[in-house]
Amino acid sequence: MPLYEHVFLARQDASTQQVDELTAQMTGIVEQGGGKVTKTESWGVRSLTYRMNKNRKAHFVLMNIDAPSAVVTEIERQERISEDVIRYLTVRVEEHEEGPSAMMRKADRDRERDDRGGGFRGDREGGFRGDREGGGFRGDRGPRRPRDEEAATEE
Repeated sequence: MPLYEHVFLARQDASTQQVDELTAQMTGIVEQGGGKVTKTESWGVRSLTYRMNKNRKAHFVLMNIDAPSAVVTEIERQERISEDVIRYLTVRVEEHEEGPSAMMRKADRDRERDDRGGGFRGDREGGFRGDREGGGFRGDRGPRRPRDEEAATEE
């Protein structure tokens, strides 16, 4: 049977329990059609790049599916009907990825960095402006004259 990765986005105001029920419903459709869901990952509530249907955030859920194409068509039809689903995407793949997905690995990496105590710039020495000497950006131009003096010298 063909292999698919299916991701859907549920409204942010849907509870985690509602998202779990929606995932269970989709899993039931797959199993009724003679397929199986090999992995399900909930990526939690994440910010969207742009607003979709007045939503700025959404619950992200990944499902690895091993099922006939008719099952995927039925899942997508059910998600079009559902008011809780904002968007969905199904991609046919040659093989499913073993272990956690890239999104889950990123979340683990971020969590480890936070546990080490490193902040946004805590891992780097210096920074964009930290490498300048004297702390000033003006260099050797000298002190700036007040505006009153500037206007008097131009006349």
